Amino acid sequence: MHFDEPRALPLISRGQQRAARRLLSRKGREEDGLFLAEGTQAVREALRRPELVEAVIVSNPAEHSELLAMADPQICWLAHPSDIDQLTDTVTPQGIVAICRSELASLNDLPAPKLAVVCAQVRDPGNAGTVIRCADAFGADLVILTKGSVEVFNPKTVRASVGSIFHLPIVVGVELVDAVAWLHKNGVQVVAADGGGDSLDQLAASGELAAPTAWIMGNEAWGLPQADRDLADRVVGVPMWGQAESLNLSTAAAVCLYATASAQRHA
Repeated sequence: MHFDEPRALPLISRGQQRAARRLLSRKGREEDGLFLAEGTQAVREALRRPELVEAVIVSNPAEHSELLAMADPQICWLAHPSDIDQLTDTVTPQGIVAICRSELASLNDLPAPKLAVVCAQVRDPGNAGTVIRCADAFGADLVILTKGSVEVFNPKTVRASVGSIFHLPIVVGVELVDAVAWLHKNGVQVVAADGGGDSLDQLAASGELAAPTAWIMGNEAWGLPQADRDLADRVVGVPMWGQAESLNLSTAAAVCLYATASAQRHA
């Protein structure tokens, strides 16, 4: 189905617009069990999970006809561009937003992962979303955001994941000690990423990364406290040969996940 004329879609009502705006707040998201996915790529990935999509709001149907063809026409609404702007904080909104059902996993319902990443009190939504995107890119089975981390359905987190939030199980709100215990129980080695640890190169060369592995990534400001480091089987850092002082969280996660996924694929 293609929408060549804007009036092919019902105009969003004031009540529907208010309900959508509620999802800009954490309280609204938690009470309604819904969140917003903004932008072409995020909406596309959401529509590949149609059971999660409550509505699609668009300002220019002709521009997004491909995406609208993927959606149930009964859940598509037309909105004025200014109404779309109210649902996003991006500088240049892409004119399409999906209202999606929140879906989170429980550790006890999941099989043992081969590759996982644990965000320990990661507070920056952009970093959290990018780590989810990296985990998805390198074939991870699981992302865990421990208690004290940013809300996973924060609009900035969702946007930074660029649709990856719909691709893999995400567990939130668990204590780090409980997450590590569950991983160990399921035969997964736990590695803490920290600049002062052993070299990632050495670990990759030894073949140890071919085993099921979970990486703990620490907080942006204070890293991993010693008590958290002690929970891991070993502490590993990314070697750097240039003059940069350090890598940011999401970049370090990308390097560690790539090295592990590569070792596992070659094993």
